Amino acid sequence: MNSVMLPGHPALFQTREGDRVRCGLCPHGCALQEGKTGLCGVRRVVGGSLVSLVYGHPASAGVDPIEKKPLFHFLPGAPTFSYATFGCNLACAFCQNHTLSQVRGDPGKGRFVPPEAIVDAAAEEGSRVIAATWSEPTVFFEYALDVARLARARGMRNLFVTNGFMSPEALETVLPVLDAANVDLKAYSDETYRTVCTGRLEPVLATIRRMHESGVWVEVTTLVVPGMNDGEKELAGIAAFLASVSCDIPWHVSRFHPDYRMLDRSLTPSGSIELACRLGREAGLRHVYAGNLAAGPLENTFCPGCKALLIERHGFHVAQNRIAHSQCPDCGTRIAGVWTPAP
Repeated sequence: MNSVMLPGHPALFQTREGDRVRCGLCPHGCALQEGKTGLCGVRRVVGGSLVSLVYGHPASAGVDPIEKKPLFHFLPGAPTFSYATFGCNLACAFCQNHTLSQVRGDPGKGRFVPPEAIVDAAAEEGSRVIAATWSEPTVFFEYALDVARLARARGMRNLFVTNGFMSPEALETVLPVLDAANVDLKAYSDETYRTVCTGRLEPVLATIRRMHESGVWVEVTTLVVPGMNDGEKELAGIAAFLASVSCDIPWHVSRFHPDYRMLDRSLTPSGSIELACRLGREAGLRHVYAGNLAAGPLENTFCPGCKALLIERHGFHVAQNRIAHSQCPDCGTRIAGVWTPAP
């Protein structure tokens, strides 16, 4: 990978408004004066224009199993080259990746890694899938977009692991080169989004709807936090929303552990995870999974028709995968997902 220092990279989705520049990347729509930085911490007005401070500056990179994203219905077992920069456009008090997402100051210092070097590194590792993940791909959008375009040209697949808090313009720009996404749906309450995450609910719902409509394979994760979003009404609301988009969307309900600014909460009781799984199934969702629990049947994939075990998982390891030609081998039921690489 190259080692060249470059100034801030020109940002997309910017509009001059008097002595300010408005950022149109996400629903915050920050209007910034010269030298000021957006709420994401990584986009700043320099010389009258908005620039990305993190373009070409990955804070972390490496190969993960795709199940760790988590994606359970997209190329099971595929080694996935993952990368992230610093920054995020939300500030969730319970963030499990806050050492990346909540870094502020000057996050773009250090070695410059051009987009082609990310794609080359993935190829060298034998990965045919590249994931923009860990912090928030929206805030390193220009970098993620350039990586995705290069990867697509080389026959690779592109993933976003995202909070979904992006503008319609940004989403439409990346959709042509996006193959799959896991979207964090953190709550089904706008108040929770505003007070705990410094965001809003509806833009996230709109992102999930539009991704699904466009043909991107979508899975959704909800971290179940005691006293925040673990009530039956709220969990049922999330399940009903997902079912209204598609009953084939896999829903990952994940166990919270105390972190960042929520050290006063306990681990999510296993009963809360089991409740969410039951509510998901009752809403009509065909595939509901439990995350961050001990290995067990709630991380396996079963046929929604005959209930046969199709994919057995142990943590992030696929022990067996019986799906053949996108179908259950026992009863022929079609299993939604992307099971084979592109020709």
